[in-house]
Amino acid sequence: MARRKASPFDLWRSSMELGALAVETQAVVTMRMLGMAGMWPVETSENDRMMSEKHPAFAKAATAATVTAMRGGRMDEIVSAATKSLTTKARANRKRLVKRVIP
Repeated sequence: MARRKASPFDLWRSSMELGALAVETQAVVTMRMLGMAGMWPVETSENDRMMSEKHPAFAKAATAATVTAMRGGRMDEIVSAATKSLTTKARANRKRLVKRVIP
């Protein structure tokens, strides 16, 4: 069975997913940096949380990308698989950090 080639829309969707990840990540980094400077209300455990969540998040993304690649996924599908779990984690962090200021 022939694999379907990636359409321009598939490639565009992958780039939009990467863009969404970049925006979510930058928002979280900004709020955490402001928290370190005492300008944003963060919990005292935020620094530890920031460091301890990296390895599991990247391992999950790498596993999703590897599984998709081993199943014969296209490059845009592999990127989407890796991006999805990272975006979910970054979005959850952003919502949690914003909730401390805007109830």
